[in-house]
Amino acid sequence: MLANPSVHGRPPFSPSFSLSYSSCSSWFFPFARVPRLQPFSSLGVLRMRRRVSTIRASMASESSAVCGDDDERFAPQAISVKIPIGDRHILVETGHIGRQASASVTVTDGETIVYSSVCLADVPSEPSDFFPLSVNYQERLSAAGRTSGGFFKREGRAKDHEVLICRLIDRPLRPTMPKGFYYETQLLSWVFSYDGLHSPDCLAVTAAGIAVALSEVPNTKIIAGVRVGIVGDRFIVNPTTEEMKESELDLIIAGTDSAILMIEGYCNFLTEERLLQAVEVGQAAVRGICKEVEALVRMCGKPKMTEAIKLPPAELYRHVEDISGDELVRALQIRRKIPRRKALSALEDKVLAVLTEIGYVTKGEVQGTADGLVDMLEDEDEDEVVVVDGEVDEGDVHIKPVSRKSTPLLFSEVDVKLVFKEVTSKFLRKRIVEGGKRSDGRTPLEIRPINAQCGLLPRSHGSALFTRGETQSLAVVTLGDKQMAQRIDNLVDTEELKRFYLQYSFPPSCVGEVGRMGAPSRREIGHGMLAERALEPILPSEGDFPYTIRVESTITESNGSSSMASVCGGCLALLDAGVPVKRSVAGIAMGMVLDTKEFGGDGTPLILSDISGSEDASGDMDLKIAGDENGITAFQMDIKIGGITLPVMQQALLQARDGRRHVLHEMSKCSPPPSKKLSMYAPLIHVMKVKPEKVNAIIGSGGKKVKSIIEETGVDSIETQDDGIVKITAKDLSSIEKSKAIIANLTMVPTVGDIYRNCEIKSIATYGVFVEIAPGREGLCHISELSSDFVAKADDVFKVGDRLDVKLIEINEKGHLRLSRRALLPDSEKTSPDQQVSNSTEVSTPSGDAPAEQDPKNKAPSSRRKVSAAQADKNKEKANKRADSSARTGPYINKDKEKKSSSKAVPEVVVSKDGAQMVNGEAKIG
Repeated sequence: MLANPSVHGRPPFSPSFSLSYSSCSSWFFPFARVPRLQPFSSLGVLRMRRRVSTIRASMASESSAVCGDDDERFAPQAISVKIPIGDRHILVETGHIGRQASASVTVTDGETIVYSSVCLADVPSEPSDFFPLSVNYQERLSAAGRTSGGFFKREGRAKDHEVLICRLIDRPLRPTMPKGFYYETQLLSWVFSYDGLHSPDCLAVTAAGIAVALSEVPNTKIIAGVRVGIVGDRFIVNPTTEEMKESELDLIIAGTDSAILMIEGYCNFLTEERLLQAVEVGQAAVRGICKEVEALVRMCGKPKMTEAIKLPPAELYRHVEDISGDELVRALQIRRKIPRRKALSALEDKVLAVLTEIGYVTKGEVQGTADGLVDMLEDEDEDEVVVVDGEVDEGDVHIKPVSRKSTPLLFSEVDVKLVFKEVTSKFLRKRIVEGGKRSDGRTPLEIRPINAQCGLLPRSHGSALFTRGETQSLAVVTLGDKQMAQRIDNLVDTEELKRFYLQYSFPPSCVGEVGRMGAPSRREIGHGMLAERALEPILPSEGDFPYTIRVESTITESNGSSSMASVCGGCLALLDAGVPVKRSVAGIAMGMVLDTKEFGGDGTPLILSDISGSEDASGDMDLKIAGDENGITAFQMDIKIGGITLPVMQQALLQARDGRRHVLHEMSKCSPPPSKKLSMYAPLIHVMKVKPEKVNAIIGSGGKKVKSIIEETGVDSIETQDDGIVKITAKDLSSIEKSKAIIANLTMVPTVGDIYRNCEIKSIATYGVFVEIAPGREGLCHISELSSDFVAKADDVFKVGDRLDVKLIEINEKGHLRLSRRALLPDSEKTSPDQQVSNSTEVSTPSGDAPAEQDPKNKAPSSRRKVSAAQADKNKEKANKRADSSARTGPYINKDKEKKSSSKAVPEVVVSKDGAQMVNGEAKIG
């Protein structure tokens, strides 16, 4: 017995049954038609069991007959294919995981596995001027056997690194999506496994392209993506992370089997010719992947939903052109952005009113204004009846012939807006191609006027305002120590600290609009990273400039190329902050009209330099290039059409090089110019080197020592590294000198023969005094070394706090220091050689641990220490002779070594306010 699928929402093939049970029995009867039997009757129980078995068998056979091979239909149909890439293969699998999605694939490279799925909404959304595609990418730390280091162990919102990969996936997919398809499409990607060698980002682009190709989304082309690196003179496709450490190029390219859709990458002043070679290698690899995926799509791809594509009526394009006509041409000739935008908005409202409210009658049928159209619609008089002369039969009437009024045409508002946007783009292209003039009156190669000035903000460490046409960036540089560095906890970059980062913000006021302020958008994150990577190659090394550098680019005005304005403004701000950059860089955005024949040209692609916002929206390409006069540091290209070829890209790159040179020339005219020295408000950082084994002496137990140094000297921070590098950050030079002296004393390496002046006695024992020769470093001056005369008790002559000069005469195997005051006294020369040998064998000990043999009671008899009167006279006579000799030959010169700093054998680097460096007291030109 089968249930009706349409009743009560039951699914098909669901058996319908009822339940009943006997109130006087504990037996459970699953079916109503089973007769009630006596519960304690063995015969009844047997009959009941047989009947239930028969019913169950019957229902099972009915269900099997209807369902057929339903289980077999939903059995996994896993299909896998190996695709060669470079010197290895990637494995593509589908039909095993995520079978309820429209399509899902896993792509494996080594032990890195990326999973991508595509799903569509059941009903279409409201029509709009963009394809309703959302892309999400997530790197789960469990893929590498780790978890988050924070309080919340679950992955939260997307990190900046993940947002950038979302953009890498979205940008090449969107141009292949057809217009008129309004089913919301969601593409999700996860990293299930990461081996530390094979990067998941380029795999995610390929996995997304394959998933879309296998799904019901009616995309036009199959896309794939690869990474290209250069190690030595060799191009490597999908290099490992170890190979990328030596690569001078990081290029990700995505495209189809015949064209390039997206490139993005960073390099170290690579030439245009070398970059084109890398793009050619990457395009060949992409073409090979697409060919393999085509076979997979033929094997298991789903039918495309082409019937769901709904385009505006074809005649609507002609109607919009008829209504807007010359007004649209005049509006596009307005040079200023805001007035042009308002004129186009007013014209769009007029077109909407005619085509969606009033109704439109074609020019060939009715001439008149909109008011005339309203009058015609309100004229509903009936046709006039006219009786002709002569005899007229009953009911015989003649109708006077009059012209019929045309029925006005009405269209949906969404269709009209979509068509108006396309018609505006068409007119803009036609003006550029036919007239050779752009909206602001420039020629295709002309750059907008440039103005730059530095030092706007007096309290910031560096600032610059860069203006190009109607695009303006305010760049601010802040310098700090390691505590200001940005911490990264990604799947690939584990616990990495970034000493340079650029943050880009695009407030709604920069385009004269009202909008919501909140977390940075994906666009802001992407533009900021592009500008950051463009500036990174010009920065000095950490050893030459030990600062953490933060650049903030706030777009205060925008009409295209704001990310490239951030590069120019950021470079000037770095110079103003005194950062010794290697060279200056600039950025420029290039546009294109690909098919010029349609707009009155000869068919040759037209490349536009320094595009504005309208040219970006209505053009076919957005290519951003940053670098110096001869090399590229960063690049990014988006395509709004089916792709471009290498010759077109070559033309765009060479034209961009000429544009960069012009921008750099204009930047050199900056007024006021960059100060090129450290601001008085920037912190000072002193870098010194100590022996690695002495680092713990600076830190102390639980960090107590370094904290006490900071409190005592007033410095901001003291950073130590395992290799012996010590960085002291402070606001003034005096506090740096104090902390440097303390650290030097803590880490010094004493040498026998060193002399220490004005040292304080810290404690007194019966066998001698303990003298502090440096903070935290004490040595024993035995009672026998305190004076050339006999001293019975040390506290008879000295007390705690007294200061004296001592000489280091011995360091035992335990590192204990033995000091002597007697060695610095003139009468010490009278000591007999035997006594000197005896004294040299004594062992100095730390405070409170004197061995028995060092006790004065166990020393030689006191008669050896006593000086007779005759001996005293001899000593006095010798002293007088030395004084006479000194008067004749000059002052007495003590040949003993003076105390040396512990840093005497290692270089010290001090960054001065003007950016110069002092190494061991000598100027170093960086």
